[in-house]
Amino acid sequence: MDYKDYYETMAVPRTASADDIKRAYRKLARKYHPDVSKEKGAEEKFKAMQEAYEVLKDPEKRAAYDQLGANWKSGQEFRPPPDWQKEYESSSGRRGGDDAGFSDFFSSLFGDGGMGSAGGRGRGRGGFSAPGQDQTAAIDISLEEAFAGSARNIELTSPDRGVEGQTRTLKVTIPAGVTAGQRIRLAGQGSRGMGGGRAGDLYLEIGLQKHSHFTPEGRDIHLVLPISPWEAVFGATVPVPTLGGRVEMRIPKGARAGQRLRLKGRGLPGNPPGDQLIELKIVLPPADSPEAIALYEQMQRDLPFDPRAELT
Repeated sequence: MDYKDYYETMAVPRTASADDIKRAYRKLARKYHPDVSKEKGAEEKFKAMQEAYEVLKDPEKRAAYDQLGANWKSGQEFRPPPDWQKEYESSSGRRGGDDAGFSDFFSSLFGDGGMGSAGGRGRGRGGFSAPGQDQTAAIDISLEEAFAGSARNIELTSPDRGVEGQTRTLKVTIPAGVTAGQRIRLAGQGSRGMGGGRAGDLYLEIGLQKHSHFTPEGRDIHLVLPISPWEAVFGATVPVPTLGGRVEMRIPKGARAGQRLRLKGRGLPGNPPGDQLIELKIVLPPADSPEAIALYEQMQRDLPFDPRAELT
């Protein structure tokens, strides 16, 4: 059967309010009513508009229809989701035949072809149930929190179809080793269900705050480490900051600017854990005293050094 885009039929956006939908219905009814319209195909357009309005005017049916998602196109081959019978129930059936002649698409979701008969849940019991929508919220944490894990309270305001929602506070546990873009699922903390349906889930998408020294890349941590010219020439053991505390690292003799060293397992926790990647940066001492200036002058005289030799 073909998918029906009821919002397209009504010429309203998916965010339209109930009043917007009612106004659109009245406008289209005047335009396409078979008794007065001279538009080509008016009768079919009027029936399609009535079917769309039957769904969109009902908050519970509209919520269920929206669960199908916004990526379907009119005329696209459609089959109800495999779990539709478990998650959606319309037991009100056809009320006095006012939806007679609606499409197979409508029937598969709300009429005899849908839950009313296929689900074996009976008619006339009244009511319609649908699960709540999943929601996503962004949360920024520090690299230290990502490394060690943490618990924090977050405040969320969840709108419910145009109605301002209440602000609620949730205590969230951030597991050690989370990375940028990772999502944490909070079961049952999304939008509430309709007609007793289960609540949706809330997904927290992790963002990592900018750090003064470290740059994350997945679970690896990058650090630019300044060293002196003599440490580069002669080698040295120097303290290096990591997210887990300072460690001692050996600089090899003859180290070069831009050279990379690795501290195995010193990145974010995981299986396997990340590494800390060290990029060496040779820093010259300032010429801010007569003694320092004299040393630079001596090097200028005594060291046959051309830093641009490779460019000739």
